[in-house]
Amino acid sequence: MALPLEQYGLIGDCHCAALVGSDGSIDWLCLPSFDSGACFAALLGTPDNGRWLLAPAAEVQQVRQRYRSDTLVLETDFETSEGAVTIVDCMLPRSEAPQLIRLVIGRRGTVRMRMELTIRFDYGAVVPWVRRTDHSLEAIAGPDTLLLRTAIETHGENLTTVADFTVSAGEEIPLVLTWHPSHLPPPDPIDASLAIAATEKWWQEWSSHSTYKGPWREAVMRSLITLKALTFAPTGGIVAAPTTSLPEQIGGVRNWDYRFCWLRDATFTLYSLLLAGYVDEAQAFRDWLLRAVAGEPGGLQIMYSITGQRRLVELELDWLAGYEGSRPVRTGNAASRQFQLDVYGEVIGLLHVCRRHDLPPDKPTWAFEQAVLGFLETAWKEPDDGIWEVRGPRRHFTHSKVMAWVAFDRAVKAVEIEGLTGPVKRLKETRDTIHREICREGFNPQLGSFVQYYGSELLDASLLMLPLVGFLPASDPRIRGTVAAIEKQLLRDGFVDRYLTQPRVDGLPPGEGSFLPCSFWYVDNLVLLGRQAEAEEMFERLLAVRTELGLLAEEYEPRAGRLLGNFPQAFSHVGLVNTALNLTAHECPAKLRAKT
Repeated sequence: MALPLEQYGLIGDCHCAALVGSDGSIDWLCLPSFDSGACFAALLGTPDNGRWLLAPAAEVQQVRQRYRSDTLVLETDFETSEGAVTIVDCMLPRSEAPQLIRLVIGRRGTVRMRMELTIRFDYGAVVPWVRRTDHSLEAIAGPDTLLLRTAIETHGENLTTVADFTVSAGEEIPLVLTWHPSHLPPPDPIDASLAIAATEKWWQEWSSHSTYKGPWREAVMRSLITLKALTFAPTGGIVAAPTTSLPEQIGGVRNWDYRFCWLRDATFTLYSLLLAGYVDEAQAFRDWLLRAVAGEPGGLQIMYSITGQRRLVELELDWLAGYEGSRPVRTGNAASRQFQLDVYGEVIGLLHVCRRHDLPPDKPTWAFEQAVLGFLETAWKEPDDGIWEVRGPRRHFTHSKVMAWVAFDRAVKAVEIEGLTGPVKRLKETRDTIHREICREGFNPQLGSFVQYYGSELLDASLLMLPLVGFLPASDPRIRGTVAAIEKQLLRDGFVDRYLTQPRVDGLPPGEGSFLPCSFWYVDNLVLLGRQAEAEEMFERLLAVRTELGLLAEEYEPRAGRLLGNFPQAFSHVGLVNTALNLTAHECPAKLRAKT
């Protein structure tokens, strides 16, 4: 059975990523890209669905994982009665073949080690043909080849490659797993120790460009590194998470594939990276965005593949038992066909921020924005599926309308402040019309609060975004009332829920953890309201639910004390970075600066 999420570390090469358990097992790896079929899928099933175990054969008395400073090079220390050993795991930043490197280092005594390499392509469904070549082991199935290079003796047992060996103090034993297309020759061997050193240097060089100097540097840098790791280097697209089908409720059906580029998540990620000084990533994503959404604005999707593909057909993999029995396991995502009004505002907002941060101009960008605005002039009046991708009826969601307002507000600023050419009178009229309607239809005077959708009495944590995007100031009584109502109804065991889950709203069975970005938005509101001490206390509570390695999933279940949902989650780490910036610059919050 897979481990709790708290016991996994992330390694990656900005093309794909792997989850490494504290038991020494790599239980999730998709090659050669984030959205490729998994060759290790034990995370969503059993060891027979693919994994790479490398650990002491004797009982482990103590284990500890850590990253080398400001890198994605992972170290796992094992203590046994025989001695101590460290396993170093990383993926070499690449331009060609993926290289997964594992180095066993003897620290004390002589430790008996066990290796079990179970390769199953296509999410655990395909057993490869394994053969020995020159000092290596080759596993082939269809288009895929995995090549294991190591000096240790291996043999086959029950369709698994195994090895029993020892490592003594001062000894180092490398193992390198390389993917390549089966119709091409394998790449040349690499020196594992040199590759680890090069990987460490690459990450430290990238990390050195961060401009964040606040009191939470360690947490912020770990989040920034995680966001960089979720960026697909060849195109600039950013995945929401490197996993699929990790449940929002154990045993439930809220299991989705997050290995795609949500426009919303990615734009928030770029805000964080820009504010921390990473301009190259912002420019690469802007270019990806313009390629992905090119075409009729009405056809803009909420998500695309990392290369910009639009067809993300949702399938269920019935041979996988699911994480802790949570089925179905899904690939693809049917929500890609939803109409979510807010993404238009987030896209226009991102392009506005790129201009404010002096990114090199891109002439087609403003023409694209004008086409989007032309579509929005009528589309903003329509009901949509909302930020939470509900699979219930479309509604006039308040947050969606606010983000439509953002699109026109930023367009007005583009003309009036940045000197671009556009119909500013019409843009202002539409912006003001949307604002008046939201204040009339989206606010419930009896509750003294904005509500989830027009005419409802339900609350929604997305309403915490209203002051953050400049729709109304935090001092407005309607904003204060909204924050107070959310505190009363959605603040559960110290964390903020998205909304009260019920089938009539989202078309799914009730029950999930607290969606972590909502709690970060709440902290941002506390800062704007001048409640600094409460904000810092809440922020420390959020930092405390990170894993030992500083990672966050999508959700947290306070009563069970565990992370839930896909892992690690970009949106959660974005919230951490932005809120840390806000807390140290509360007179002009970073998120508000970025979006306005």
